[in-house]
Amino acid sequence: MEIKGKKLVLIGGAGLIGSHTADLLLKEDVREILIYDNFVRGRIENLENALKDPRVRIFDIGGDIMQTDILEAALEGADGVFHFAALWLLQCHDFPRSAFDVNIRGTFNVMEACVKKGVKRLVYSSSASVYGDAVREPMDEDHPFNNKNFYGATKIAGEVMLRAFHHRYGLNYVGLRYMNVYGPRQDYHGAYIAVIMKMLDAIDKGEGPTILGDGSEAFDFVAVEDCAKANVCAMKAEVTDRCYNVGTGKRTSLKELAEMLLEITGCQKPINYAPRSQATLVRNRIGCPKLAKQDLGFEATIDLREGLKRLIEWRKSHKAEVEARRRAVGLV
Repeated sequence: MEIKGKKLVLIGGAGLIGSHTADLLLKEDVREILIYDNFVRGRIENLENALKDPRVRIFDIGGDIMQTDILEAALEGADGVFHFAALWLLQCHDFPRSAFDVNIRGTFNVMEACVKKGVKRLVYSSSASVYGDAVREPMDEDHPFNNKNFYGATKIAGEVMLRAFHHRYGLNYVGLRYMNVYGPRQDYHGAYIAVIMKMLDAIDKGEGPTILGDGSEAFDFVAVEDCAKANVCAMKAEVTDRCYNVGTGKRTSLKELAEMLLEITGCQKPINYAPRSQATLVRNRIGCPKLAKQDLGFEATIDLREGLKRLIEWRKSHKAEVEARRRAVGLV
C-alpha cells in the first residue's frame, strides 16, 4: 500500500516495537500517525522523539482494545493499522482468561473495527511463539505449530481469525512473527529478552551474568529497529493473507550471548549458572528470513554485537527510566 499522505493508527504504539515503528514512519511522507495505547505496558517516554512531530498524536479519549466504540472512533478515516497490543508471555501463562480477553477477543475487536471503518491494510504483530521448539532449523513459515503455552495459542488464534476475516470480508492484512526482539526502550516483561536486561543489571553491579540452565538454549535475536523496518515494509507491500518471520536467521546460544556482553562491557567476572526455569519456554528457535525478503523486501541489517551496543548506550543515558522499568516488575 502506498503510505504517502495516509493516516496510520498504531494500536499499542507506545510499546517497544510500536514506538520504534512510529519513529521510522516519520521518515515517510505520511499525513498522520495516531497512537492508540492504554499505557499499561507502553510508556510515554518511548514516544518522546515522535511526539515532537506535529503529525503524531495520542488518541486522548482512550486506548483500550476492549472498548470497541472508542476503538472504532480512533480508526475513523484510517488507511492503515498496526496492531501491537497484547499481554506478554508470562502474563498469559499466569492469567489465561485475561490473555483470552485481550489477545483473542481484543484482536477480534481490532479486525471488526478495521472492516467497519474501511481500513485498507492491517499489519498484525504475531510471534515466533507459534512455532514452539524447532523441529527443523532454521524454521520457515511452514514449520508446524509446536507451541505449548497460552501466549503462543493466542497468537495462532489471531492469525487464523485474520485469515477468516480476509476470506469473509476482504480484510487486507499481513502478520509478522517476530523472533527474540531486543533493543533500546525494552523492559523486563519479555520472558526471553528480559534475560539481556538482567545480565546487564548484574554486570552493572560488578557481578557476572546468570544463565538459567546450561546456556545451550539458542535463539534468533533481532534488533527492535529492524522489527520497525519490517513493519513499515509490511504496510507498504502488496502481498496479503500471509504471515512472515522477522529475524536474522542466525543462531546465538545464551552462553554466547553472555560472553558477548562480557566482552562488550569489559567485565571480567565469570558466568553463573542456575537451575532452568520451569515456565513454558522454548529451548531452540531460529527463524528463516528468506520469505520476508522475497515478499516484503525486508532484511535485518543490525548484527547482534551492534544491537547490544545500542542497548547498552541507551541504558547509560536513561538510567532513571531503566530503574522505573525495574520497579515495575518488582526488581527493586
